Amino acid sequence: APYDLVKTMRASFLVIGPLVARFGKARVSTPGGCAIGARPINLHLKGLEALGATIEQTHGYVEAKATKLRGAKIYLDLPSVGATENLMMAATLADGTTLIENAAKEPEIEDLANALNGMGGKIHGAGSDIIQIDGVNALHGITHRIIPDRIEAGSFVIAAALTGGDVLVKGARTEHLEAFLIKLKEAGVVLTPDESGIRVRRNGAIKSVDVTTLPYPGFATDLQAQLMVLMAVADGVSVITETIFENRFMHAQELDRMGAQIKLEGNRAIVRGVRELSGAPVMASDLRASVALILAGLVAKGTTEVSRVYHLDRGYEGIEKKLSLLGAQIVRVKG
Repeated sequence: APYDLVKTMRASFLVIGPLVARFGKARVSTPGGCAIGARPINLHLKGLEALGATIEQTHGYVEAKATKLRGAKIYLDLPSVGATENLMMAATLADGTTLIENAAKEPEIEDLANALNGMGGKIHGAGSDIIQIDGVNALHGITHRIIPDRIEAGSFVIAAALTGGDVLVKGARTEHLEAFLIKLKEAGVVLTPDESGIRVRRNGAIKSVDVTTLPYPGFATDLQAQLMVLMAVADGVSVITETIFENRFMHAQELDRMGAQIKLEGNRAIVRGVRELSGAPVMASDLRASVALILAGLVAKGTTEVSRVYHLDRGYEGIEKKLSLLGAQIVRVKG
């Protein structure tokens, strides 16, 4: 997997586990992605070494080799989503049983396990902090529908709450967004879930709420920037505490350019709500900051121009088209 591909999307590194399990070797560039803080790959590599792979890092690439992976007990120092997924895929074709302790619990972990089990894998406990994988000799093809993107769904929920619209977010699953939805209800957003999705309406002014990001099932760090926009126009003062990444408030200074009142104190953002934001040229620093600035532009007075939106396409397909269908005045400008 060459640098030109892996540098743009961190998830590209997830090919190393299944490749070394299936073919006995893999050479993958070290990953890129959003500059939101330290996201080392050491947990991936330690886990693969525990499974019997030899690892070499040279010239910006990781090379993994193994005649045959073997089951092992792996403890993750942090409940890393990527490491859990990578090691779960590798262990599926390893000899014997693998236990991953302190595993990530995100819905995406469960969905991956369901797909692998459908292919003939034997994975138990996905969605809990201990996952057991009994290795099999081979997998077979299946047809699998992946779960809806809960972060994209949450972003559209925020869009509706910001603008006072009445929007049905089709496919959104409340069970994947519980901590997030609890905070929105506290803020005065009316949420009505049904079989088709979540209907979002606003009942009066938005109230300020305090939020702390946590690993799943806590409040997702990937929805922190979007919530900050909502709090920027809420009544009162809110405190947003970021515990997952140390560099994930870069959108705050861009929101300040639009008239928001945000004071940063280490890993805390103190947001004093204002009556309205004003359109301004702003620059996106990462994927979630990109969508946050677009959401701010929806309610800002005047025109907002967001540059460096190439981040967006990694997490939001045709967002300008979807928002336009909801009545937003938004266009993508080439240049």
